[in-house]
Amino acid sequence: MDMNWKLLKSDYLFKDLWFTVRKDRCERGDGKIIDPYYVYEFPNWVTAVAITEEGDFIFEKQYRHALGLTMMEIPGGCVDPEDASLEEAIARELKEETGYVFTSYQYIGKTSANPSTHNNWMHFFLAQGGKKESVQSLDEFEEIEVHLLKLDEVKEMLRKNEIIQSMHATALFYALEKLGELKY
Repeated sequence: MDMNWKLLKSDYLFKDLWFTVRKDRCERGDGKIIDPYYVYEFPNWVTAVAITEEGDFIFEKQYRHALGLTMMEIPGGCVDPEDASLEEAIARELKEETGYVFTSYQYIGKTSANPSTHNNWMHFFLAQGGKKESVQSLDEFEEIEVHLLKLDEVKEMLRKNEIIQSMHATALFYALEKLGELKY
């Protein structure tokens, strides 16, 4: 049975640079109408488990207003329209947020923040061979502290559930597996 819905109508309720809300009218395969169904449109996102030449993991400490918490995360951000590829987007984000450039970028997967309401993907990279080449070039409202952590510190943070950004925790698990550091 085909479970895909047929889109009958879409109305945009709100549009802004990073966030758009639309109201859809859909029809299921059995003819049932779903109205309204709200979809949040976001640009695609990229994030990286970024490792320096010395083997340190690059983390960022920053405030997240929706939860009212300052937390540790891995670098990343939105894919901009000018980015020619996902790899170019993560390279740009890493340089802007941390000042580091990397010798290799390996795509390691993607996930959805919430496939029932979000229309975008978070793409994961393992960036290795990082070397500090510049100071941060942050957006007007960004305030990011860069921290270098050892592998054991990263594993301990995961064990203690201290990486609360779920997509970042997922990227870290994928990267640790790729690095041979995750045992099932």
